[in-house]
Order: sequence, then C-alpha cells, then structure tokens
Amino acid sequence: MRASLFALLFLTACGAPLPGADAGLMTSDSGVVTADAGFDAGLPDAGQPDAGSADAGIVTVLRVRYPAGTQAVFARGSKAPFNWNTGLPMVKVNDDTWTLTVTTLAEDLEWKPLLDDTTWSKGPNYRGRLGAVNEIAPHFFRDNGMWTIRWPAFASTLLGNTRGVYVYLPPTYLENAAARLPVVYMHDGQNLFDPNAAFGGVTWGVPQTMDSAAGDGRFREAIVVGPENAGAARIAEYTPTADPMYGGGNGDLYLRMLVEELKPRVDAELRTLPGREDTVLIGSSLGGLISSHAGVRKPETFGLIGAMSPSVWWDSRVLLTILPQTGATRPLRVYVDSGDSGGSNDGMADTADLAAAYRVLGYVDGTTLKYVVQPGATHTESAWASRLPGALEFLLGPGR
Repeated sequence: MRASLFALLFLTACGAPLPGADAGLMTSDSGVVTADAGFDAGLPDAGQPDAGSADAGIVTVLRVRYPAGTQAVFARGSKAPFNWNTGLPMVKVNDDTWTLTVTTLAEDLEWKPLLDDTTWSKGPNYRGRLGAVNEIAPHFFRDNGMWTIRWPAFASTLLGNTRGVYVYLPPTYLENAAARLPVVYMHDGQNLFDPNAAFGGVTWGVPQTMDSAAGDGRFREAIVVGPENAGAARIAEYTPTADPMYGGGNGDLYLRMLVEELKPRVDAELRTLPGREDTVLIGSSLGGLISSHAGVRKPETFGLIGAMSPSVWWDSRVLLTILPQTGATRPLRVYVDSGDSGGSNDGMADTADLAAAYRVLGYVDGTTLKYVVQPGATHTESAWASRLPGALEFLLGPGR
C-alpha cells in the first residue's frame, strides 16, 4: 500500500497523469465557467478558503500569471472537472493573465498549468484551495537562475563607504515577467556565490540551493541580495554595541543602510514582494548577531529572521538583554541554529539560551521558531551552506 501511494505521489509531482484519472472533459454545464465574468470578486485568497460544498456552487478560481504570447494555457488536475490526461482551456484575460472558474469542486485539488496543453509547468503540483482565488506565476522552461554583482560599487551615504552587492534571480523571475518574488537579504555577500571571493574558497552554494528549490518546491523561489561586508569595518557594522575588547557598535547604522538605502533600490529595480512577510534577513556568526538584532530594531521591514551560529557572546551576551526590548511588532518567524563541535562547540550553549529567550517572548517551536543543532558541525561556511535549505524552508514556507 505504501509503495502504491509513493508511486501516485511521484507521478503527481512529475506532472504525469494519475492512474485512473477521468479522461472526459466537463463543459460549462458541469460547473466550469469559461469566461472570467468577475466570479473572483470578493473571494478570499488561496490562504482563506470558504466553507461549504460543491452543491452550494462554491466558486473556485485558478489564475495563471504568465505572458504566454501566441500559446494558450490549459489546466489539468486531480479532481473533476479536471483530470491528468487532457487539459481544460483557461481564459485569457489580458496579455499575462489566464483564469478558469469552477463551481463543482467539493474539496481542494492538485493542479498544474500547461502551455498549449503539451508543456507542463516546472516543479511539483500546485494546491488549489476550494472557494479561493488561487493565483500562481509559474515557469515552464528554465531550470536555473542567475547571479551577478549587480551593483559593484554600491555607495552608502549613511556609512560613508562603498561595497559590491550580489543579486541572484531565480528561474521564474527570469522567465516570467509577471512574477513578483520574496527577497532574502544575506550578509557577507562575497561568501555566497563565488569561490574566488569566498572565505577559504568555500561558498554557501546559494545558486544551487535556490535552483533546487525552484525545481522541487521545498521553499518559495526568492531573489537573493547579498551586500559584501566592508572588510575592516565588518565588526563595527555587524555589532549592536561596542565590546570592551573588540570595539564595534555601528550595527544600527548598518541596518539603516539596508532599510533606507539598499532595499528601496532593490524594490525599485526588481520585481519584488516588498512586505515584511516576504522579506528575510539571514546571516552567520556576527551576521547572525546583527540579524537577530534587526528583528528587534527593524521588524517592520524584516519579518523573517535567520541567525546561524550567531555570536551571542558579543559584549557579555548583550543580545539577550536587547531581545526583551522587542515591541508589539515583531518578526513573524525566527530561525536559530548552531553546530556542537569545534571551538566553544560553535557557541551551542549561548545559542540555546537565545532560542529560550525567543520562547519567553512567545515564539513557539515548529510554528514561529525553529531551533536546530547540527551534530558534528563547526563554525564554517560549509556547515552554514548545509543548513541553509532547512532555514529557508522554515522562513519562506513551501513553494506550492
């Protein structure tokens, strides 16, 4: 039985027809509305399905945003009136919007769009929620994104310095001009993509991680923005206070640079989802420290916080004093991790205390907080690279 279920799931994920799927197409008399007709007016989005049954004529809308050109868009799915063998034609509303409205569904369905009913969209199936407008922005051809140093000399008036800013654009962004995507801001940009620039020649493998998610739907596709650290000024910029031994303490100014100078340019030039629910800030070591601090100081901008092996030890663990200052607006989800090996066991004890401090604020493990200890992991780029997919899965949420 388990093997049969696995086979069904595999076929569905690959976009193949389900065994036994109804091959007969239903007409508008059977609940398929073949014109847009404003049926989605007032409907909830895909996260808020209406209650009820098909007999009550619940309206479910499938909407595809894609500039298909001369090609037509079709939909196949797991529940009648859909099937996996032949697609239902979607209605072209404008140059990049296609809809199909159904009134006979009794429950959620799995579905996929196709171009000319021959070319499947990439990635796993989409979930269509009953009684909701289910809008997607798929891609059909690209498997890989692209990274560049988009701004080689990004100048900050606030900090009085210049740095390069790396940007990764995922497959859907590059293929589908109608798509708007979340943004992941990552510190130490030179360590993310290019082994020639990365510390010790080891990168975080960001393109590979993001491309993989675009294919398997582990988490939502996202733009990645990686400002380089400022070299000798890194300690100052990534720390919230001055440590008696190491100095520093320009962290709030650095966060202002991200919020007031860099993010506005990103949102102006790229097709982003700019809200805090779609904006991640994540980093490691001192980058984890300043990310956690940003959750206190800039939660209205960064709603999703990732602190990997954070330097909680800084300035006599001042972060644990700062964290209770969190106001009514706070990050929606927080990810915290460490290894348990190497020097100081990768700060595991301090990081455990940080996770505990988030719980005191009301964060709940598995829902709004994820705390991970990786056995055998040390304070290294390779360890952070290996944990990045799990961190983004929690922060961004699934891609389907």
